[in-house]
Amino acid sequence: MQGSLATADWEALLARRDGPAVAPAEPPAGLFDTLLKPPSAPDGCTVVGRLAQTLDGRIATLSGSSQWIGGRGDILHTHRLRALCHAVVVGAGTVRSDDPRLTTRHCTGPDPVRVVLDTDRRLGPGYGVFRSGPPTLLCCATDAEGPDRLGQAEVIRLPRNPLGGLSVPAILAALATRGLTRIFVEGGGVTVSRFLAAGCLDRLHVTVAPVLLGSGIPAFTLPAAAHIADGLRFEWTVHMLDPDVLFDIALNRTRPDICR
Repeated sequence: MQGSLATADWEALLARRDGPAVAPAEPPAGLFDTLLKPPSAPDGCTVVGRLAQTLDGRIATLSGSSQWIGGRGDILHTHRLRALCHAVVVGAGTVRSDDPRLTTRHCTGPDPVRVVLDTDRRLGPGYGVFRSGPPTLLCCATDAEGPDRLGQAEVIRLPRNPLGGLSVPAILAALATRGLTRIFVEGGGVTVSRFLAAGCLDRLHVTVAPVLLGSGIPAFTLPAAAHIADGLRFEWTVHMLDPDVLFDIALNRTRPDICR
């Protein structure tokens, strides 16, 4: 059970956060250890996506309510991912709905740089990530109007993806030039789906909570598949985050066939 990770093991993982990226002979916690191994992608980044969903695959109600689908164990797991990564990425919709702080207040460890993806710069400066706390980067399209800062956030201008949003490889390149190479894509569903569709996720952590909604916002948004065989199949390991279940999925930058 990852929520019961021993203090010594967690401190050992934190000690490796900014050190040489090597794989130890005996990893103290396999779920997190995979994130600390040397990156295998040419861009030099390790990217992990994460979503918490109901049993029927919803990440929020139709009105946008999403707090809290996962239990205390999932919240702790999320904060640990933030602590181990250099940057945490969220979309504008997550900021608008949740006004998250994106800090590590539920565990020991450093706060990541906060990265907000707001293609058309529709967010105002009143949200917490733009007012105080750790450094924040606001990524928008090159043709989006506005100054070079939004509150305390530095604005980064990037090319658009013709299919929607920003170019995901350009996002990773911009973060890598700033030394941010271990990247946690925390949400929401559209943002995680865009990284998945671009073939830019190394790992995917999906928490499934014992909740049925029957309606709501789906976890993933991808092009329609005509046949079951068109779906993306993968290997996973299962971890208990009582009362939830966490699936650690090895994607290794695989791009779904329906997105090619």
